[in-house]
Amino acid sequence: MALLEVKDLQVYYGVIQALKGINFEVNEGEIVTLIGANGAGKTTTMQSIIGLIPSRGGSVIFDGKDITKTPCHKIVHLGMAQVPEGRRVFQELTVYENLLMGGFSQKDKSAIKQDIESIYERFPRLAERSSQIAGTLSGGEQQMLAMGRAMMSHPKLLLLDEPSMGLSPILVDQVFEIIKDFRKDGTTVLLVEQNAGKSLAISDRAYVLELGEIVLSGTGAELAASDEVKKAYLGG
Repeated sequence: MALLEVKDLQVYYGVIQALKGINFEVNEGEIVTLIGANGAGKTTTMQSIIGLIPSRGGSVIFDGKDITKTPCHKIVHLGMAQVPEGRRVFQELTVYENLLMGGFSQKDKSAIKQDIESIYERFPRLAERSSQIAGTLSGGEQQMLAMGRAMMSHPKLLLLDEPSMGLSPILVDQVFEIIKDFRKDGTTVLLVEQNAGKSLAISDRAYVLELGEIVLSGTGAELAASDEVKKAYLGG
């Protein structure tokens, strides 16, 4: 069953059309990846889905509801969360305060406390840094915090935009293991990632974006084996 359906989505920046009527879906329980070069429209797609950029045409259906014109903060309440490109943690707040911000949609204080403890179990480094100002964390620690903050809202669908950007190879491996763990725990994932090899390896399905259009689609394995994808994105 499709948890997310993107239908004929069109987005403009002024007179420039960034998304040219793209169509794709994410089924419940999947990891789906969007790959493409810089400027292909990947981040624009994510921001339009979550309500940060208005579309000029098409629709976004989430969990059976048309959310095309729904404000971003209401979309979070419906069960969608995003880890944006560049992590975007609240630099002046502590790790603990960042996690509290992620749980803003919850009213039960005891449940919020339990959720934070759960995040600390998943990311022990955050527990060690609980009272540390987020802006002083390493890049890898900030990525863990951004992912933990997003999971505080118990999303049905987690949008991850370039989660491995700027991280060391060891941390990149950890991030992809965490993404697989999210799926095991029942969270559906839509992933935008320039590391095409690693993202395709963990994806059920994937789409290739070029200049605002989807030009290829298939299972992660199918696209990883595609000569066209190998030449353009896998260095082969």
